[in-house]
Amino acid sequence: VQLVESGGGLVQAGGSLRLSCAASERSISNYAMGWFRQAPGKEREFVAGIRRNGDGNYADSVKGRFTISRDNAKNTVYLQMNSLKPEDTAVYYCAAGPLGYKYWGQGTQVTVSS
Repeated sequence: VQLVESGGGLVQAGGSLRLSCAASERSISNYAMGWFRQAPGKEREFVAGIRRNGDGNYADSVKGRFTISRDNAKNTVYLQMNSLKPEDTAVYYCAAGPLGYKYWGQGTQVTVSS
């Protein structure tokens, strides 16, 4: 499964971005999907995940600001990011898998200026 992220960019603090992750070659309907991020000098961390049934879960640092969703018909997962903060600056990665996150995208840069 190939995952391609898009939607990153530069935004001011308080702004919004929506990331997309398009999967090719195979349907993602049976996969759990997730978003992770890695800031410079830091380890990759979990941001949000969504189960096959649509239930989502979030890191405490983004709860109430980020929303993960999926459109199985379009083979796409989204991450709506609101009220962005400078500490949200990172490369954001999409991940997918039937059990755990087996497949990973190349990442998209999100930069939040203060």
